[in-house]
Amino acid sequence: MVTTSDSTPPDAGSLHQAALNYLARYAATEAGLRRVLFRRIDTWARGAADRDVVAEQVAAARQAAAEVVARLAESGAVSDAAFAESRARSLVHAGRSRRAAAAQLAAKGVDAELARAVLPEDAETELVSALILARKRRIGPFRTSDEADRQREFGILARAGFPRAVAERALEADAKEAEEAIRRLRQG
Repeated sequence: MVTTSDSTPPDAGSLHQAALNYLARYAATEAGLRRVLFRRIDTWARGAADRDVVAEQVAAARQAAAEVVARLAESGAVSDAAFAESRARSLVHAGRSRRAAAAQLAAKGVDAELARAVLPEDAETELVSALILARKRRIGPFRTSDEADRQREFGILARAGFPRAVAERALEADAKEAEEAIRRLRQG
């Protein structure tokens, strides 16, 4: 963590160490790691005493940060593809639609083409993701009362990004078959 009383500008060595410390705790994309390092530089710049020299030191530090990220990506310490595969799998298993998962990957800095490549395209996986959400929200086959409001349940799945056909299939599914489909998805 950078303190505002630190007068030395971040250099390649300190940024490399900061990047390694961050990667030891969190999975990240190249864009995400670059944002973390740039925030570190900006935090230092806000606390720097000599405002005239800061601009060129910030520019040099940003260039060093970009080089650090490029070296770490080249060595495999940070990989957009590995991040995208792992995150896509966990999002699908958490009941996120393909559309919502793609949006979240994009927000993390994953290229749209890579996101499309790692997200499953089959209708069965999309249905099982909808069933996972239905189980979490206790709707469709998992409803706890007989007097369910179908429009409200459909709205929940629609707002989560599931297509109409998938939402309808999820809401009409048998509870035992739904549980079995979720189990199969999580096992393999």
